[in-house]
Amino acid sequence: MVRQKDRYLLVNILYNDVPAGQAKDPVPDLLLYNQPTSGELRPQYLLKAIRSEVAALFGDCGSGAVERSLQVKYLSPATSTFILRISRAHYRLVWAALAFMNRVPVRDGRPCVFRVVRVSGTIRKIEEDAVRRAKLLVRAARGEMAAAAAAAAGGPSSSAAASSALNTLLRVDRDPPRRTAAARQTDLGEDSPMAVDVDSGDSDSG
Repeated sequence: MVRQKDRYLLVNILYNDVPAGQAKDPVPDLLLYNQPTSGELRPQYLLKAIRSEVAALFGDCGSGAVERSLQVKYLSPATSTFILRISRAHYRLVWAALAFMNRVPVRDGRPCVFRVVRVSGTIRKIEEDAVRRAKLLVRAARGEMAAAAAAAAGGPSSSAAASSALNTLLRVDRDPPRRTAAARQTDLGEDSPMAVDVDSGDSDSG
């Protein structure tokens, strides 16, 4: 019996505005983009929205391809993070659908961006990266707030910790672990024209 090979997608929900009634000035830029999501968001709402977008982009063929294997394995509205599981053959359909979604799938959902930050063949790697990114984000946000408070008080600002954490995040996003050409070829098949241009964020061959 052939084992089903899956891919796990780590997704961040990003915002570019502040909730109504909240002042914008005290909010650091990092926290502005990485705000908590409404507690009304549920895994079933995410699945419905993703499947609807897949159907709109790829029709019945795409819907059938992701119907059985697509699952939400983890959802944290507090950190605006979730993890999806999808079959290895069809994860790009889900990735494309996320790129076209622009609102949180709840009633009166806020405008947002769904950003895939990592793809892996094991959920363990995805969970480790989610924890590491959250820690770096907290460090960078704290440093940014401390620097802003020091500047407002007229004293010297020290943002080395924030810059270090932020630079680490940016470096990871810019230069994710790359897979070998042989592994990428295996994912798509020997004769696939896309075999040399697949996602480089897949850190595990699965």
